Amino acid sequence: MLGVRLRCTSNFKNQENEGKVLSTRVVIVRHGESNFNILSKIQGRGNYDRPELQSVLTDKGKQQAKLAGKALSNLNVDVAYASPLVRAQNTAKLILVENFNPPELRTTDGLLEIDLSEWESMIAGDVKEQFPEKYHLWQNEPEKFQLGDRYPILDLFAQAKALWNEILVKHQDQTILLVGHSGINRALICSAIGIPVSLYHNIQQVNCAISVLNFQGASITDGVQLESLNLASHLADISGSPLPPVKKNHNGPRLLLVRHGETEWNRQKRFQGQIDVPLNNNGHAQARRASEFLAKVKIDKAFSSPMLRPKDTALEILSKHPNIKLELFDELKEISHGLWEGKFEHEIEAEFPGELALWQAQPETVQMPEGENLQQVWDRVAIIWQKIVESVPAGETALVVAHDAVNKAILCLLFDFTPEQFWVFKQGNGGVSVIDYPQGAQGSPILQSGNITTHLSEGVLDRTAAGAL
Repeated sequence: MLGVRLRCTSNFKNQENEGKVLSTRVVIVRHGESNFNILSKIQGRGNYDRPELQSVLTDKGKQQAKLAGKALSNLNVDVAYASPLVRAQNTAKLILVENFNPPELRTTDGLLEIDLSEWESMIAGDVKEQFPEKYHLWQNEPEKFQLGDRYPILDLFAQAKALWNEILVKHQDQTILLVGHSGINRALICSAIGIPVSLYHNIQQVNCAISVLNFQGASITDGVQLESLNLASHLADISGSPLPPVKKNHNGPRLLLVRHGETEWNRQKRFQGQIDVPLNNNGHAQARRASEFLAKVKIDKAFSSPMLRPKDTALEILSKHPNIKLELFDELKEISHGLWEGKFEHEIEAEFPGELALWQAQPETVQMPEGENLQQVWDRVAIIWQKIVESVPAGETALVVAHDAVNKAILCLLFDFTPEQFWVFKQGNGGVSVIDYPQGAQGSPILQSGNITTHLSEGVLDRTAAGAL
């Protein structure tokens, strides 16, 4: 599988995203902590026309914004937009101060937070007590949530799609910074990659976290990749952890999903599949950095594919957690590429004309010769993932180390995605994703953070090898 190798320059049209040409990068940041956040008040877009009455950044929020700016300081941002609300504008200004060549900041109503005007300035607990049915819908069936004659979350998704339609046409081949709010940021990400409104709460945005999206063309229908989601490692000096915090009332397990480190075949872009290729020197170094990254994170159980590259990655991580036994599952093995295994792209094209292009454009249609198709991967991964989740007691954290296609399938299954959406989630060598089950193993999963690779290189971009599976 071809990977993405992104530079810090603005134009990366000819960079390849696993077989697909990219044209536009969008970096999304949530504002820093506000006084309303501390008080657990509903913010929304309250007092939109009266900045003096809006919620404002705390000192901690300003510090978070500066740290986000430092994390993005080497990125060549071509254009920057912020919500007109004070907390987002000030966050954006503090971010751009750290940039070596900052663009002029623009504001757009397209980044306004969700309209909860009937509840704004109320304590969230009071809203839950006074409006239990509406609060339940807001949290559990967002597509049905109604205030007055409005459907706020449906309206927010429409707002997000309108913003995509505007900026993707206007800023093709550029790097765009968007500084918004928890609700609108989630709506932007969901609407871009196809997460339905009903699962709006299944991704998160902590204060000053960073997400990166890569677009093929001038529309969300042209193809999009979520490179990373809700990166918070740059805030560790404040938060005490490189990972997003476990939310209050969390009554289930947390899973840390890791892709193995680099192999020489990854670097050579040779398809490996179920051939047991070991880590190369860089792969071992990536595993060590992943181990250091997760050293202070509580790990209670660990699982891996039995193949050398994930197993050795897992064992390196567990060197910082020496009392944890590693359990191996064959169902976590990489996709079998069959007769493609051991071959380079040009060899595959020569032997199986047109199949590689089909794999890159319509992966769900490809049956690997004497190997698997993606539905078979989906089926085996769904069973073993649920088995693993159910084996982790509430309040505990499990490490799961596997492969690119397997990890992609797991992430897709969180949102009921089919093999057609296989390319949506990027998984870099040594990258870490965080998945919570706050209501237990049978409840709805939350992707807290996706494809964290900040421990592997400077900056927030995934710079791991653009290699084959």
